[in-house]
Amino acid sequence: MRVSADPKTSALNKNHVSNYFKVASKTTMRPGAALLFTILFVSLCPARAQTSPSQQNEPAQTEKKESDQNKPSLLTPLKHVTVDDTYHPITGRQRLRWFISNSIGPPHLIGGLFTSAFGTAVDRPKEYGPGWAGFGDRYGIRLTGIVTGNAIEASAGALWGEDPRYFRVPDEPFKRRIGNAVKLTFVARRRDGHFAPAYARYIAISGNNFLSNTWRVDSEANNHDAVIRTVDGFAGRFASNLFEEFWPDIKDLVFHRSH
Repeated sequence: MRVSADPKTSALNKNHVSNYFKVASKTTMRPGAALLFTILFVSLCPARAQTSPSQQNEPAQTEKKESDQNKPSLLTPLKHVTVDDTYHPITGRQRLRWFISNSIGPPHLIGGLFTSAFGTAVDRPKEYGPGWAGFGDRYGIRLTGIVTGNAIEASAGALWGEDPRYFRVPDEPFKRRIGNAVKLTFVARRRDGHFAPAYARYIAISGNNFLSNTWRVDSEANNHDAVIRTVDGFAGRFASNLFEEFWPDIKDLVFHRSH
């Protein structure tokens, strides 16, 4: 005896399956950030493997071992550098430290608390909802964007020697220092020390924001919002440059007074 399927039940099942695959398609794209991590590591590893141990003499091996012991942790932020310092091209390890500190460093994590709190207060996007759950979703989606963008900038920049670091001008007048922060939002140093357009940064900020349409909620997964996020990305880099420029002075002033 054959039991005929209820048309309403069948339609509901189809809608359920359709919605499942829509959600799954959004979710499966999130490992894209992991792929960019892989690209980053692959781009850095060859620089370490160019010389085999058999080609190195005994003093060189000893010197390398001593220098390895003095290397700071990968979680240690890079030292502040100035334009007037003798320029040394960024190393692969320094590039990796830049990526980590600019992705999960305290200033960037704290900044995410404010932006996510604001988004939760105005309930945008509405799909995340209010409350702590909505705050967590907004914080997480922001973090994935930052990590993805930094991975693109660090890995792509390694191909043509673009240095993502900020170079301070602490001895210049206040107005010139602001101008330096603006300038280094759009330019970066190359291996020979000269400044040139920061192409890796352009690719990273714009590419990251358009790529994130694949895993964002529907209300902001569009080209219009991606353009707005791209502009916000450059504004965020300018704000980060201002922090790099003036924070060492503020810190010295505060600690000097406290002592």
